[in-house]
Amino acid sequence: MKTSPPTTYRSFYLGLTAAGLIVSLLVHFNILSRYYQQIFLFICINIVMTVSLNLINGFTGEFSIGHAAFMAIGAYTSCLVTTILFSAARWPGLWSVPLFLASVMLGGLISFALGYLVGLPILRLRGDYLAIVTLALVEVVRSGIKLTDELAVALDKVHLSALSRIAQKLGGPRGIGQIPGFTNIFWAVAFTLLTVSVIHRLLHSSYGRVFLSMREDNIAAEMMGVDLTRYKVLSFAIASFFAGCGGGLYAHALRYIHPDNFNFIKSIEYLVYLYLGGMGSLWGSIIAAGSMTFLLEFLRMANLQQWRLVIYPLILILVMLRKPEGLFKRDM
Repeated sequence: MKTSPPTTYRSFYLGLTAAGLIVSLLVHFNILSRYYQQIFLFICINIVMTVSLNLINGFTGEFSIGHAAFMAIGAYTSCLVTTILFSAARWPGLWSVPLFLASVMLGGLISFALGYLVGLPILRLRGDYLAIVTLALVEVVRSGIKLTDELAVALDKVHLSALSRIAQKLGGPRGIGQIPGFTNIFWAVAFTLLTVSVIHRLLHSSYGRVFLSMREDNIAAEMMGVDLTRYKVLSFAIASFFAGCGGGLYAHALRYIHPDNFNFIKSIEYLVYLYLGGMGSLWGSIIAAGSMTFLLEFLRMANLQQWRLVIYPLILILVMLRKPEGLFKRDM
């Protein structure tokens, strides 16, 4: 097992940190508007989401399109902590930082737990069947959040008033507003570095070798004594953890969330980044997520907003025709 990152990834860590510092300074001196800062935040969040999805789809060989469900769980859990249970507005600035960090980590942990529990039954399926079930999971979570008003009424009827008030504040189909904008460049860069570093090191550990063996040949891996269910569920839960953290960052960057922010189109968006960059390539996920996020915003800035959904798919079609395996080859 390697104890230090290869030079290429060390370059990424240093480059992202330097980019974060430059953007912060430019925004601080009013050279760049906060709009550009937000683009940088979304680039980082999309890298977190795509790299974590790559762990399931690219390195373990499963086909999940349920990442938006875990992102929603992380986003709503994080907001529950910072805006409902402990109103961040009442906390001094210094204490709001650990509160935010705890809320994001809690969102990740609950997503991890849900990923583990859900993964146990559904990861017995493969291919299209797994894709359909994970797609259904996205709709279950999204519809469940929309029904929190009805849940609040039901809880009130059984005299669980405290839980009823919490469910009501989740907003149902209205969403949650006035979320504090805690996600800044420091946190976005920190979580991006954490995600890439952890997954990179995991893939170079004995666990990573097992994930890769399952991707190459499930039957051969099982014959070598690999507990397929255990390792599949583990990779699914770890990816869900980072998706939950990404959701917490997303909610505190956008400052308003709605159940439809986490529909199946959101999952497809990350799948597109993943396939464009190349399955099984961390570099591909990083570059595709970053460049496509910037491209969409660039088209908006260039007054081509109405053409975004024409130009964007055309680029995808051209890339897929020329390089169906993605822009980058597999790292491992």
